[in-house]
Amino acid sequence: MQKVPYDIWSQYDAFLKAKVKDISRHENLKKWFLYFWDFRAKYHPPDSRSEQVRLFIEKLQNKKQSEAHKIQAARAVSLYFQMQDAKARPFITPPGAPFVKKAYSAPVQEQTAPLSAAEPATPLRNESRYNEWRCLEKSASPAWDKVISDLSDEIKTRHYSRKTLKAYGDWIRKFQGFLHDKPPEELSDTDVKSYLTYLAVHCKVAASTQNQAFNALLFVYRHILKKDFGDHKDIPRAKKSKYIPVVLSRREIDSVLKHLSYPYDLVVKLLYGCGLRLFECLKLRVQNFNFEEGMLSIQDGKGKKSRSLPIPQAITHELKEQLETVRKLHDADLKAGYSGAFMDGLLEKKYPKAAREFIWQWFFPQQSLTPVPEKNELRRYHLHESHVQEALKGAVGRARLTKRVTAHTFRHSFATHLLQANYDIRTIQTLLGHSDVRTTMIYTHCVPSKTAKEAKSPLDF
Repeated sequence: MQKVPYDIWSQYDAFLKAKVKDISRHENLKKWFLYFWDFRAKYHPPDSRSEQVRLFIEKLQNKKQSEAHKIQAARAVSLYFQMQDAKARPFITPPGAPFVKKAYSAPVQEQTAPLSAAEPATPLRNESRYNEWRCLEKSASPAWDKVISDLSDEIKTRHYSRKTLKAYGDWIRKFQGFLHDKPPEELSDTDVKSYLTYLAVHCKVAASTQNQAFNALLFVYRHILKKDFGDHKDIPRAKKSKYIPVVLSRREIDSVLKHLSYPYDLVVKLLYGCGLRLFECLKLRVQNFNFEEGMLSIQDGKGKKSRSLPIPQAITHELKEQLETVRKLHDADLKAGYSGAFMDGLLEKKYPKAAREFIWQWFFPQQSLTPVPEKNELRRYHLHESHVQEALKGAVGRARLTKRVTAHTFRHSFATHLLQANYDIRTIQTLLGHSDVRTTMIYTHCVPSKTAKEAKSPLDF
């Protein structure tokens, strides 16, 4: 067996101690790293990391290694590549860094713990990042832990989104801290008033923040604690400002796209070309695209609503190329013995073979594979929203725009440009998926009136 040079072996050992706290796992990880080093020396795989991992895992499969062993091996190799990146740069590579289109598959990354076995985990953006689901962890008060557990069950029963659970859970934990672990059975409407007053007066939070806290407490009081919440009309409320969305011109959008690499440029083109929310775009599967009819179907959008949109003709060719890229990646995944895409809810019980079928694959698949330890499987998740956000932030900086741009800005631009093109407001409402036309009417403020355009400043007289 080909030996690993001493300096690399010692660096890998030190990197393991820093990154993997469970010492019992170190020997197995070092063993698989040694096998990977020997594999590269014997078979001289391509320079592409993704190909090296794919061929290595394929070799282990031919050797009849178990799924658990393949996951361990992939993790060991992933740590080696992370070590190389850490040596090349003082910081961890940002998730938004561009990657080569032909090498869509990449080393397996270890993910954060999923909310449940049926729900995919959120990919790690940084090894040292705090646990964003810490609100669900045990605290010093079992009574409050029971409230959080009941809150989680109630939100899942109502099919609310995971983001709602996270937001409400965080506010209840903050409320618990404000009351210094006061027993939940002793809570009253006075406690709510004190906390909301504290947020408005002392913390000076925005109106939307205070409203979110209000809604979280109202939900818990009504559905979990079964207590009187009170009307609280006398509570100081943060003044809600009239928000006018930031809108980019077509020239500004093109300048941002010019600085985006694949696949983030195609994501942004869909955000602007179809007016999608970021999570709607990233959750697209192959079956959502009907190129024959030129229609894109959005399933389970915000509020569990669905709608259909025309596919922009200008990017149809790029979308079809992406479809072929996904097909090749899916074929490689099946050949390597991976278990397909993550499925939502109980779809996998209803359609047991769907995860490995092409039509159910993500249209924007994640580079890395996600281990599912309880099933000894490797699965592929869709591109994470944080990757797009960080890539977009870099592109906006390089484009030297003077506006605050987020992924949602392209949805605002979509609606405003349609309004400028004299589209009916009801049509725009349908395309955006708004339940109330008053939500859509905000874009009328983004289009300068003729009077405003013709008005002059006194400095120009």
